[in-house]
Amino acid sequence: MRSTWAILPHEIRDAVAERTGLVQEVRPVTAGTNAELAAVVNGAAGLAFVKAARISGRQARALRREAAINPHVREFAPRLHWTVETEGWLVLGFEHVDGRHANYAPGSPDLNTLAAFIRELHMLACPDVVEMRVERRWEGLAEDVSALAGDTLLHTDLNPRNLLITRSGRPYVVDWAFASRGAAWIEAGQVIPWLIHAGHSPAEAEAWADQVPAWRLADPAAIDLYAQVSAERWRRHSQANPRPSGEVPEYVTVRERWARHRAR
Repeated sequence: MRSTWAILPHEIRDAVAERTGLVQEVRPVTAGTNAELAAVVNGAAGLAFVKAARISGRQARALRREAAINPHVREFAPRLHWTVETEGWLVLGFEHVDGRHANYAPGSPDLNTLAAFIRELHMLACPDVVEMRVERRWEGLAEDVSALAGDTLLHTDLNPRNLLITRSGRPYVVDWAFASRGAAWIEAGQVIPWLIHAGHSPAEAEAWADQVPAWRLADPAAIDLYAQVSAERWRRHSQANPRPSGEVPEYVTVRERWARHRAR
């Protein structure tokens, strides 16, 4: 459960108001898990997107990573305007982007926008502030995951809610808390389950990924490995966090479907 604006320490609310002007409205944002509070704050100085977390928790670590990388990805991401750390809380104030969430369904023009973003991201050098290595997520699921290693900057969570598109058509990518370094093709690989979820067949999803040069040039055996360990990781997550109904979550079934496709 995310905290509400009303239960934040008054010192935090006052600190935000010093930067936004008198707070007139707070609209909570429920999507995402990397902050205890996420909200659009309407102040006298305009709108700001605010994230907050207790300094003692894992979500504060995610916010620190997001703050560290923001200066390096400003051509893609909303700008971080200010940071407040007081009363045991960390608060980030971002530029507010008025945009819709992307549509990953077959035929959507947003898919071209997504592919173009990945290609452009691959042009950037991975900054030193990015210390997470993507292959470590799958250590223990296969004997050797070194094929997933690399030094390309990866967002790693390009789900449709993290790609915002403005009325003018400009894309913004949000939630950079899990930016990592790894093999360049993995970014497209991370998207494939989202495309299957949106209605693509595994073959259609992989055809979309062919727009990304790093994917086209990747070793098929490495992609096979990635599909298998990704399915296994989320299968184990589901088993450790079973649903009361006993049903298998779709985040597992789409990855298993892709893994079976690769096995064939």
